Amino acid sequence: MNAHRQQHPTNWLRNITLFLSSQTITLFGSSLVQYAMLWHVTLTTDSGTMMTLYIICGFIPTFLLSLVAGVWADRYNRKVLIMLSDGLIAFATLILAILFFLGSGSIWLLYLMAAIRAFGAGIQTPAIGAILPQIVPEEMLTKINGINGTIQAMVMFISPVVSAALLDIATMEMIFMIDVVTAALAIAVLLILKVPTHYKAATEEMNSYFTDFMQGISYIQHHDYLKVFFFFMSVLFLLIAPASFLTPLQVTRTYGEELWRLSVIEIAFSIGMIAGGALIAVWGGFKNKIITIASASMVMGLCTIALGVLPNFWYYLFSFGVFGVALPVFNTPATVMLQEKVTENYLGRVFGIMSMISTSMMPLGMLVFGPLADMLKIEWILVGTGILISILAIFLIQNKTLIKAGK
Repeated sequence: MNAHRQQHPTNWLRNITLFLSSQTITLFGSSLVQYAMLWHVTLTTDSGTMMTLYIICGFIPTFLLSLVAGVWADRYNRKVLIMLSDGLIAFATLILAILFFLGSGSIWLLYLMAAIRAFGAGIQTPAIGAILPQIVPEEMLTKINGINGTIQAMVMFISPVVSAALLDIATMEMIFMIDVVTAALAIAVLLILKVPTHYKAATEEMNSYFTDFMQGISYIQHHDYLKVFFFFMSVLFLLIAPASFLTPLQVTRTYGEELWRLSVIEIAFSIGMIAGGALIAVWGGFKNKIITIASASMVMGLCTIALGVLPNFWYYLFSFGVFGVALPVFNTPATVMLQEKVTENYLGRVFGIMSMISTSMMPLGMLVFGPLADMLKIEWILVGTGILISILAIFLIQNKTLIKAGK
């Protein structure tokens, strides 16, 4: 167990229930808005370049903020940071709803909103990753992370259905207001939750942001498994960008522009994630977490290839579902490995670096693959990246440093 790891109160189950409830509420509202905005951009522009611009707006602020958000997560009360970011997003969404109501809404406002939401996510991501070990006993981290993944997948299963229905019967400003209400409810739930201030925030004097950030970089440099793991994650996030972001455009071009098709691929993916989250929560994965991560990576690679070669839409949906199963089987052991092995004082900064990687490599990938999708068939791009992901999984399982860390 890491130094300074806090003792958990006997009511930790109540605390984690409150925390997961707040995250479920705010995720539902955010998902409704995310789907509504993404589909609006997709159907309005039918352009890989415009989708790339939208995606970049939704990632770059998170990347830039990650330079200090990880430091904040180690320096300040993590619960308060999560509440403040929810409040920021809710306020910005409220302003957007008012502008649309007044008839001043435009597609460029959606790009701006994507950037503001990314700013809030940049604050939340390292704080959420670092706060769970404060609430949950170490031996329960895999199970709770798996349960959290299942809950999130269930929300993602419901959200596209509700969002598609709302787009047919409601205005954009009404959908925005749902997000405002759910964010307010989530903040109210978090107010009830009591989380002790973590060790560094409670005991240490403040260094400069740069000093704290560089200490986090130094921590990673002195742990070989982190250097190798983050390199692997960088390449993987680069390669999964087409499967993550170009598939809605692929569906509209190849199978039809009906809104139900965009909705049903998200449903298939979410059903898979529900199954995968339940699987990892009950099973826990292989004894070595790296073997679990590599196996899930191989499945994602093969599914990406399948998305590029299957001519039938229903087979395409099945591949999306299997991809969804693999994602929590990949994410949960990766998150738990960091939560278990990284000293609590550095958890925020390590998750901040992780956020920087995910929010930089996927947009970098889209800078290449987005415009490329306007010149080549998206199917070809998916086959190529799927093959590379599969090869990457083979290299991962052969790395002795990571295999040792995964035990």
